[in-house]
Amino acid sequence: MPIASPSRSSMLSRRRFGQLAMMGMAVAGFTGIHAARAQGSTAIRFALDRRFDALAAPFLAAQDKGYFGAEGLDVVIEPGNGARAMLQRLASGAQDAGFGDINALIRFRDENPNADLKAVMIVHDRPGYALIGRKSRGITTAPTSLEGRKLGTASIDASFAQWPLFKSLNKIDDSKIRIETIGLPVREPMLASGEIDALFAFGASTAVSLRARGVPADDIVLMDMAEHGLLLYGSAVIVSGKLIASKPDAVRGLVRAVMRGIRDVAVNPGAGAQFVLRRNESAQIEVERDKLAAVIERNVLTPYVRAHGLGGIDRERWAQALGQLAQASAFRDKGRAGDAFTDAYLPPASERMF
Repeated sequence: MPIASPSRSSMLSRRRFGQLAMMGMAVAGFTGIHAARAQGSTAIRFALDRRFDALAAPFLAAQDKGYFGAEGLDVVIEPGNGARAMLQRLASGAQDAGFGDINALIRFRDENPNADLKAVMIVHDRPGYALIGRKSRGITTAPTSLEGRKLGTASIDASFAQWPLFKSLNKIDDSKIRIETIGLPVREPMLASGEIDALFAFGASTAVSLRARGVPADDIVLMDMAEHGLLLYGSAVIVSGKLIASKPDAVRGLVRAVMRGIRDVAVNPGAGAQFVLRRNESAQIEVERDKLAAVIERNVLTPYVRAHGLGGIDRERWAQALGQLAQASAFRDKGRAGDAFTDAYLPPASERMF
């Protein structure tokens, strides 16, 4: 279906954000950044699973506005190249915490019995797993419209990792589909030029990027896997077992600071985009702003989050999601795999409401 990014005013009108704006929306200068970081007493090396873009904005806001420093943390944020690589960095001790796909974490725990990594805060209550296609290339919102088409994916794409489950749930005959592995930088240009019919990607943000490349909005089809049977959660804040054991208060402070960052960029996606531009010279302010607004609206502030608060899980849904993952590929130890999340470091629900 055609996707339009939510306007800033519509987001504000739906939520009680007036008091949040008083927290200060001005972007801090680099002098302020270093001063805030200097206050930190606990060093945390924080790994992203992607480059600096709109999805990283809440963490960059927490860093640049001094929220980490206010919690006694000295946080260094580094870009990454996929969830698997991020998890390996945490498991090896190269990083202490990170942001990435929780289903990759579940699999990683199952495959690595000695890797004691935990998700402590769900950020994307609704996962961004999607296929993005074009009506002009024969793609509709029906999953079976993918049959007979050419799809593109990066090998590290989290959406492609859910393809076995998605095609099973939707009875897709993949013998009729050609899937081509392509690099991340060329996926969107190839779809825009018609070299592929659809691609695996993070849905809401990729739809914005395609419009920026000149693809008409009414020609873009967002096939959101969450609308076609997937019950999985998306990306989360993940920490090492060592950090949990040695600095549990630092983990709580990290979560609180990230929560503040999310509140700020939700109120003002334009300011959130500015944090991205400081670190990514190729980014465009309007594109990152619209991507951030779309992700906040579709993936972060879901109806469940508005009713129950950000960061936690619904235990029944969690159990169903584990069942779906097991359906796609059996676990070696389902109990260990399913113990990938803890809510022990979240603030009270009343402090997580939006």
